[in-house]
Amino acid sequence: MLAKYTIEYTTQFRRHTHPSHYSTDDPVTCEEFVEELLERGLAIRAIKHEGVELPKAEFDRIVKTAAGMLASRHLCTSLGIKAEEEKYRFGFTA
Repeated sequence: MLAKYTIEYTTQFRRHTHPSHYSTDDPVTCEEFVEELLERGLAIRAIKHEGVELPKAEFDRIVKTAAGMLASRHLCTSLGIKAEEEKYRFGFTA
């Protein structure tokens, strides 16, 4: 059975790149995984839905959501605030 979401990404070693993929049926888990890739600075090559690459607008929406989640988490950690306060003060996705 084909997973609903597949994320293709590349890990970089000193002299080698290693293409990898992650699959999930849950859109929130997909966004959380993209957040982890952004956190680690890994190259995101494609996001597919049911085997078909997402249109640019949908790809960008997922990356933007993941970036907001990452920013929110960092703000909460750095400022010692809760997600609700972060959302009120800064407006990122909690």
